[in-house]
Amino acid sequence: MQSLWMLFASIMFSVMGVCVKLAADNYSVWEIVLSRGLIGMLLIIGLILTKGGTLKTPMPRQHVWRGVIGVFALSLWFYSFSLLPISTATTLNYTSSIWLAAILFGAAWWRGSSRFDWGMATTILISFIGVMLLLQPSSDPNQILGSLIALVSGLISAVAYLQVRHLGTLGEPEYRVVFYFSATSAIAGLVCCLMPPGGRIPFWHMHDLRGVSLLIILSLSATIAQMAMTRAYRLGNPLLTANLQYTGIIFSSAWGSLIWQDQLGWRGWTGTVIILAGGLLATFYTQSQARPQTPLRVKKY
Repeated sequence: MQSLWMLFASIMFSVMGVCVKLAADNYSVWEIVLSRGLIGMLLIIGLILTKGGTLKTPMPRQHVWRGVIGVFALSLWFYSFSLLPISTATTLNYTSSIWLAAILFGAAWWRGSSRFDWGMATTILISFIGVMLLLQPSSDPNQILGSLIALVSGLISAVAYLQVRHLGTLGEPEYRVVFYFSATSAIAGLVCCLMPPGGRIPFWHMHDLRGVSLLIILSLSATIAQMAMTRAYRLGNPLLTANLQYTGIIFSSAWGSLIWQDQLGWRGWTGTVIILAGGLLATFYTQSQARPQTPLRVKKY
């Protein structure tokens, strides 16, 4: 039953995606990243004050690299929301599980520690056929660019996941990983807002209640989703939890249809289903290759 926290996390991440897409009308990507980081830090600090813990870490360099890679993936994903239907941006980002399986599979085979698994290779190939169907030709060049950006965000997210797993093997608690990622997000958002050309003080412009509300909701929903996913992986069945993550594609598709009347067409929906199936199989492969003592997995954002 604890794995059902993943359903709640998927709903919250879909709410985050909707708010990011809507907030992009009023705020830059880096202002959104800054807001996400600041509110995430405050929530974790509040959690530590009420339940105990410390932010002191013996591995600051690992946190810095995890934060840099994670923020890069996050900012690309956020930017893709402004160019794509929310379901497409979410689906292409969720190829991270497929990329991860491909990385682990390729590394093991290259080291000679695993024989060539034709079944897994076929799964990865079929998954990327789904990607190509979803990346169907469009008369809008922004959608082509957005699709490539979302796909790259999925690849970088897989690398970020490997870094999180490494921190777990070193004994770093999940709340500390989340806090330093949020801190890196806040710093990166502030610096990039100020950088020329066109640099400006973040949030130093006209606001309205709608825009501010969207920033707060997306930041809260992202952090709450991250904590819910952490709980699901800590207490639930790892394979079931990982598979339930893909319900986020369903929720995002529903939001897209309700709010923007998004229509992917048969190629888009076929590609989405293939990616979903490939992601489930790739997740099963990754879990089956993991050691019993595999550490707690934490969401990359």
